[in-house]
Amino acid sequence: MKRTNSFLIAGIIACCLFVNLSIAQDCSKTRLCATGCCSKHGFCGTTDEHCGEGCQSTCDFELGCHARKPCATGCCSKFGFCGLGPDFCSSENCVSGCQSKSYCDPGGYGRDYVEIENCPLNVCCSKFGFCGTTDEFCAGKEVVKPRCSSEGRKVQRVVGYFESWAPGRACQAFQPEDVPIGVYSHLIFAFAGIDPVTFEIVPGSLQDLELYRRVTALKKKDPDLKVLIAVGGWAFNDPGPTATTFSDMARSAINRMKFAQSVLRFLITYDFDGVDIDWEYPGAPDRSGRPEDFQNFPVLMQDLREALDMSGRNILTLTTPVSFWYLQHFDIESLIKPVDFFNIMSYDLHGIWDKGNKWTGEFLNAHTNMTEINEYLDLFWRNNISPSKLTLGLAFYSRTFTVADRSCTTPGCRFDSGGNPGPCTRDTEGGTLSIAEITDLLPKSSAPIIDEKAMVKITVANGNQWIAYDDLDTWKLKIEAANRLCLGGVMVWAVSQD
Repeated sequence: MKRTNSFLIAGIIACCLFVNLSIAQDCSKTRLCATGCCSKHGFCGTTDEHCGEGCQSTCDFELGCHARKPCATGCCSKFGFCGLGPDFCSSENCVSGCQSKSYCDPGGYGRDYVEIENCPLNVCCSKFGFCGTTDEFCAGKEVVKPRCSSEGRKVQRVVGYFESWAPGRACQAFQPEDVPIGVYSHLIFAFAGIDPVTFEIVPGSLQDLELYRRVTALKKKDPDLKVLIAVGGWAFNDPGPTATTFSDMARSAINRMKFAQSVLRFLITYDFDGVDIDWEYPGAPDRSGRPEDFQNFPVLMQDLREALDMSGRNILTLTTPVSFWYLQHFDIESLIKPVDFFNIMSYDLHGIWDKGNKWTGEFLNAHTNMTEINEYLDLFWRNNISPSKLTLGLAFYSRTFTVADRSCTTPGCRFDSGGNPGPCTRDTEGGTLSIAEITDLLPKSSAPIIDEKAMVKITVANGNQWIAYDDLDTWKLKIEAANRLCLGGVMVWAVSQD
């Protein structure tokens, strides 16, 4: 009986072994491997044992990467696959590109394999180790948006920027006295600068001194109007003597004190009610920023707040970008505390700079597309910023394009270059047209079409000049959208382009 059982057990083992070997031998001369080479023993793989002597089929298989063929992005594992994290980049697994790191940690990678552990602005880290806000990054996690009824709700503030160069335009010059009375709660004069040696606030030019008097004189006609001075601006951080001035000032307690004290004197001397800080942009390598700007900027703003509170001229505002690319370098949770409100530059989302950009490409799109602006506003909701302290930017100008194909003039078609310069703004590269210039062009252009999702109007002039712009109709839509999000107000760049 025992002998019979032994033979039976042996037979079962042999049978199972034969079956397992049959299953394991998953390739042959006619049964090809999906990946790798078929070894002489009938197994698929990528080593020399599989692809070398005795290989039966797909013997010319080449790994996606190897020691002499690194990955375009990421590390090459010993199995010939590209990726990130310890499975691909550790010393025991990697054969080339082993210093590559993911931007963020999707979970379990560890500090040695990532640039940063957590994404800026509380955005999501995808399973591949990159930061973003769409479903592929956030896997269905939704941001809680503020909600208000727009019926009967009015914005708390209307902020307008006055360009110091507007009175000197060759045509359509705009004077301080042209600012409509009773429309704006805050008027901001753009721009003053900062001396790169003394770190004291200085006028943009000597000609501005008389303009200060004329702009602040508007308060006599409208006692509720507050007039601020804006410091900085885009050009202030262009390559040149002031490119790092904000950063140099913010990193030093002594320099911050010099700046704050000079601002107090400036406000009193020229009758301004406060200051708007327009640093474009802290931390951004392409804008002369430094990594430590992230920590230093809130300290600067807190020092300013304490100095301004010593006087009655204590309005403190901050201009912020809306895109993740630049906003990621702002510690907005810390910055919101000392300021009265943020002025959000929700414009210039598209322009001639899209050409050659692998993420955007040279496609026609409105630079004030409200669909995109709504997505960018999520960055503020992710960081618990009160909507009442946000001011939505509205543009009194367009970023125009010359289309690549006259028969294709809808959003998503390609552009060839920026639009033709206007007679007054004279932007020879960026395609800028003021609202005043667009108004003059409309009689010679196609009938405007309203894009209700983007909340813009689109017209084509001369058959190839693509103009997406805002007017009373679309501003109304955007103000209603701002009200639905409980925003504290709207801001105009620029009053002087009307």
